[in-house]
Amino acid sequence: MANLLEIRSLTASYDTNVVLEDVNFAVNENDFTGVIGPNGGGKTTLLKVILGLIKPVKGTIVFNSNLSDCNSIGYLPQISTGDVTYPVTVTDVILSGMMIRKKILSRMSAGDKKKAHEVIDELGLSGLENSPLSELSGGELQRVFLGRAIIGDPILLLLDEPGNFVDSTFENDFYEKLNKLNSRMAILMVSHDIGMISSHVKSYACVNRKLHYHPSSEISNEQLLAYGCPIKLITHGEVPHTVLKSHS
Repeated sequence: MANLLEIRSLTASYDTNVVLEDVNFAVNENDFTGVIGPNGGGKTTLLKVILGLIKPVKGTIVFNSNLSDCNSIGYLPQISTGDVTYPVTVTDVILSGMMIRKKILSRMSAGDKKKAHEVIDELGLSGLENSPLSELSGGELQRVFLGRAIIGDPILLLLDEPGNFVDSTFENDFYEKLNKLNSRMAILMVSHDIGMISSHVKSYACVNRKLHYHPSSEISNEQLLAYGCPIKLITHGEVPHTVLKSHS
């Protein structure tokens, strides 16, 4: 399976504060990798480096030729309640994902609008096309922003804490939609909810300044501690788990 991108010996910082140090990591076609780690460990910074929003202090990112086009990477940033106050509709927001390939003053074509309606239907938002964001539930809102990220048919989808704004009613449905999207695009997803994403991701990248890759969806608390990712696993009842080999 071909690499979409490869990060080599990368270090990133904010002024003198090193956030990522000597990171080596690759994303392959159809990967679904959960990026986990403590707050401030560098998870969001990793996504921003891939997007080119932060320039690394040293090291390189080698992109597959298919990722040379900026339309080939979709991005769903963290969402706050402030993002729902603008007087725009569901269709407006999803169509805004096409603007990266348009000139600033270009008008949306009939083909763009058709594509937006296809995405709306795929994400279960039919009937809400003209609804303002302020009238949507958390799950509906998150699917709208996901639609904006995928309308350009990216090869790689980057998600930053996508579960933060999803209500419990739509949570399982949202992740099932990500599973379907994974059949045609690789996904790199930052999340603190290991319990929820463990049944969906295929592997983990544990990020706490350093990055340790774990090629399995099953991970134990002991494994996390070994990787330098002090994260609490909270659950009800007995949860089966597998203890895997430690890093060499």
